[in-house]
Parts: sequence; C-alpha cells; structure tokens
Amino acid sequence: MDVMDLKITAELAKLALTEEETAKLSEEVARMLEYFSSMSEVDVTHLEPTNYVLQKENRTRIDSEKNESDIPDKILGNAPRREDRFIVIPNVL
Repeated sequence: MDVMDLKITAELAKLALTEEETAKLSEEVARMLEYFSSMSEVDVTHLEPTNYVLQKENRTRIDSEKNESDIPDKILGNAPRREDRFIVIPNVL
C-alpha cells in the first residue's frame, strides 16, 4: 500500500497519524497484504461455500410444537416456598 493511500485512508477514518505512526502502519499493512495474498494459493476447489452473498431466504429452524407441559412444574418444584402456582418471595422492607 502506498504511503499516500495510507494517509488518505487514515484521513477518511478520522485518524491523525504522526510520521512515525504512518511508517509503522505502512509496514503492518504491507505484512497483512502479503499474508492475504498467500491465502490465494490455498486450494479450495473441493470446498463448498459456507456463506452466500445473494442468499434469498433466511436461515431459520423449523418451527415445531413440543409438548413439554411438565416444565413449569419442574421450575416450580425448585422454589423454596410457593402458594398454588406462584412462588412466594419474602418481603424485603
């Protein structure tokens, strides 16, 4: 990445960089770009894509009814005190 491009990008990001910071960032960006270019050498021809940019539908689970009517009783069974189907909480004041 050219130093001028780096300064323009920093300005767009509202970053005020000193000359020392610009030099250091330039080196770091160059290392990142080198690493990213090495990723293009990886053979991914037999891998299916995991994300689609133009996906037309949401990925959601199938909505199905579960008959778990004993769950409220299990929860109420953990309460130290209860009155009918209500948990009794002691007064704080």
